[in-house]
Amino acid sequence: MARGKIQIKKIENQTNRQVTYSKRRNGLFKKAHELTVLCDARVSIIMISSTQKLHEYISPSTTTKQVFDQYQNAVGVDLWSSHYEKMQEHLKKLKDVNRNLRRRLVQSHRQPDRNQQEELRNVEEIHRNLVLELDARQEDPHYGLVEHDGDYNSVLGFPHGPRIIALRLPPNHHHHHPGLHGGGAASDLTTFALLD
Repeated sequence: MARGKIQIKKIENQTNRQVTYSKRRNGLFKKAHELTVLCDARVSIIMISSTQKLHEYISPSTTTKQVFDQYQNAVGVDLWSSHYEKMQEHLKKLKDVNRNLRRRLVQSHRQPDRNQQEELRNVEEIHRNLVLELDARQEDPHYGLVEHDGDYNSVLGFPHGPRIIALRLPPNHHHHHPGLHGGGAASDLTTFALLD
């Protein structure tokens, strides 16, 4: 009894499709093994199913790389050259990006940003002002000072007011002069009455 011709088309039922794939894959691998043993052929089969599963058969006497290398030599095609060129181009771009990042990093370490420069100027200004204030205090002979248009009476606290001058003497120079008012031995403030 003769078998009828089977029409080859995609199997619509997914379960039937998977079963057929598995059976035919195993049959194909069996035939590849027979060719390897019977004919001393080097066979490599790579299959990827519709579910993205990889199945492969390679003759025990060879490797996949050896098969690809022999294929390239036999056909005169370089399978890797375009891929290698793309990788080289990508590597060049990465090196350029790396070089630019390094340059920017070095520049940022050499030149402080504007906020840091402004902060540094502020600190320097504060320092200058403090030094000037300290110098002024060291040079100040501690005379009683009155603001412009101020009242001498309120500064000195004496009833004779404008007729008395107060001087602060160094603590180790307490003198008692005739005609001096106030300023006992324990005080470094000495007052002088102005003569009429």
